[in-house]
Amino acid sequence: MAFRPANRPNRPQKRRVKVRGKRRDPLFIDGARPRPMYVDYKDVELLTKLTNRQGKIVSRRKTGCTAASQHAVAEAIKRARFMALLPYVAE
Repeated sequence: MAFRPANRPNRPQKRRVKVRGKRRDPLFIDGARPRPMYVDYKDVELLTKLTNRQGKIVSRRKTGCTAASQHAVAEAIKRARFMALLPYVAE
């Protein structure tokens, strides 16, 4: 049992909420959306950052991509897999 002074009521402690800044889209150039939105499927370094260790595409919530960016990323990853630049399933 933990020691509790007699004058403190028995109530649960409040949890502190961590405030996190908004994630920046990794595809934006100088904070602006590139037009047209295109992700090069040959850019394996960028695409590996947007996949996890199992080879799955990481969600928008974790990467900070916008919807348009995420669609372009998913298409580029699928093309890179088809061209055997990225694995479908990693070890």
